[in-house]
Amino acid sequence: MSKKEVTIVGAGLVGSLLSIYLAKRGHQVKVYERRGDMRKEKMIAGRSINLALSDRGIKALEEVGIMNEIKKIAIPMHGRFMHNANGSSAYQPYGNEGQFINSVSRSELNKKLMDLAEENNVEIIFNQRCDSINWEKNTAQFEDAGHQLSTVNYQLLFGSDGAFSAARLTHQLQHDRFQYQQYYIDSGYKELNIPPGPNGEFLLEKNALHIWPRGNYMMIALPNMDGSFTCTLFFPFEGEPSFASLDTKEKLRAFFKTTFADAVPLMPTLEDDFFNNATASLVTVKCFPWIREDKFALIGDAAHAIVPFFGQGMNCGFEDCSVLNELIEAYGDDWEAILQSFQQLRKPDADAIAELALTNFVEMRDKVGDPKFLLQKKIEAAFSKKYPDKWIPAYAQVTFSTHIRYSEALQNSMRQETIMQEVMAMPGIEDKWEAEEVEKMILKKIEQRG
Repeated sequence: MSKKEVTIVGAGLVGSLLSIYLAKRGHQVKVYERRGDMRKEKMIAGRSINLALSDRGIKALEEVGIMNEIKKIAIPMHGRFMHNANGSSAYQPYGNEGQFINSVSRSELNKKLMDLAEENNVEIIFNQRCDSINWEKNTAQFEDAGHQLSTVNYQLLFGSDGAFSAARLTHQLQHDRFQYQQYYIDSGYKELNIPPGPNGEFLLEKNALHIWPRGNYMMIALPNMDGSFTCTLFFPFEGEPSFASLDTKEKLRAFFKTTFADAVPLMPTLEDDFFNNATASLVTVKCFPWIREDKFALIGDAAHAIVPFFGQGMNCGFEDCSVLNELIEAYGDDWEAILQSFQQLRKPDADAIAELALTNFVEMRDKVGDPKFLLQKKIEAAFSKKYPDKWIPAYAQVTFSTHIRYSEALQNSMRQETIMQEVMAMPGIEDKWEAEEVEKMILKKIEQRG
């Protein structure tokens, strides 16, 4: 295989992992990052949202031999811990025994990936904003912090610079049939904090993702290595209640004491966090095409940004790298075939996980405290345990599988949801959900739907 000079725009999670994959194949890789080096700069408060690393992402990290390093900064979460408005709580395991997702700090993971990239001879150049790309000359122009421009020649260029990608914008503006769609949900998010106890202990169950579902909004909390929890409030921008309406400390305090009563005593910096940390928006981005001939591809959020409610944004981006690597293995030096196949394979899956993530927002926010919904999940889990070859819950297909494509998971979940709606409509289902009659009905419906 001939070695190429590869330029990557963006040293975030996906760009850093992609650089490791390509460097391990012997390519000369340079990454240009708009921001400064986060390993040397103080992180801006409220920007270190935790991530849920699951099987698809783990597979990619294992492929380049770095998962053991990442495990050192990951905390297993075996289920959801629900905090209900009436003060009660309930634990819901994620999948079968032994299945879990991992809480990782975005910033700590990114720093670790940068370190590992540099250990593999990747050069990362910071404070370099992508200004323009010349597709005829195969050059990219970058602007540094002092507004000085530099021109870089590339043989292969990847845009991995996130949902608001500069590489994508240049690609879009110079493509006569570029399709682009972005969709914002009417809720944003804000980072809050639960510090560790006086002896560094966790004040909530450590190995769980905590959720406070409240209908039109919710708060979640993920554990950190130091005993703290990073909380994220997903909340409407406007209306009552909303970020706009909670405009004084008194209103904020009264609202939280009523709505998140069990969390408030654990959040001594609530008011400072709420009014000082940024409120961020949540966007879904779909676009096409992702590629140009054999020389350019968008990857990760630059190609397919999604909302975080299935915990798959990072995992999907990491899976992009894994799929690309498989295609390099299959096609060797034929980068036109590699990139064409990459786009053809990943576009349907990216669209599917975007839809699944939006659907899961409604589930996490509105349904996880609903007795009928919980009964439905109990029926599904029991049936799946008895017939694992016939029924894999949608969450497990997405989170605990590396061989079921997102597009397949979406189709399967829609088919299963149709069946379950019919099951839940059975008279007296609350009393007979374990009966043979219910089991036979599900088997019959599966057979009818092929």
